[in-house]
Amino acid sequence: MIISHVTTLVKDACEQPTNVFGYSIWTHHIVTVVNFACELAETSGADVEIVQLAALLHDYAGISREEWIADHHTKGAELAGQILSELDYPTEKVAAVQHCIISHRASKNIPRETLEAEILASADAMAHFANVSSLLYMVYTKKGMSSDDGVEWVLSKLARSWEKLMPEAKTMIEPRYTAIKLALSTDNIIPGKE
Repeated sequence: MIISHVTTLVKDACEQPTNVFGYSIWTHHIVTVVNFACELAETSGADVEIVQLAALLHDYAGISREEWIADHHTKGAELAGQILSELDYPTEKVAAVQHCIISHRASKNIPRETLEAEILASADAMAHFANVSSLLYMVYTKKGMSSDDGVEWVLSKLARSWEKLMPEAKTMIEPRYTAIKLALSTDNIIPGKE
């Protein structure tokens, strides 16, 4: 019941006109993060429910209010605590979900102290490889970058995401990463001409 309630809450927030990311953050990011997180949790023996709740709520703050985007990891942990406490979720499990959310951003270098936190950070990064079209949309449509600058930005983002992955996640995502690098290669080699 709690998963269903939180899923509806997050999906509804994604549908709001105030969500600056648009509904595609649900279809192209949150759902993907949840799926990867659950798969990693199941194969590694982590607490699937904690991972699933953290995956659902990890970007909730930024989706809810644009001014929370920069610190969505801290505000998201706070909101998760409020939401889950109101649903009478056990205090120690609320704290576990909050830790996952607050430590999921690689750029903030907050130590991940649990397997569940490592899984959320990896699943969040894995979504970039699974939905590279969202990154391309952002650089070309939202940021208005040139072809070369956009490719450089996307490849740099993916390189940072790759470093964030736990070994099991790297194994799962490596074929995609290889294909993306090949597809975005700026080498201008004409077949038969070297």
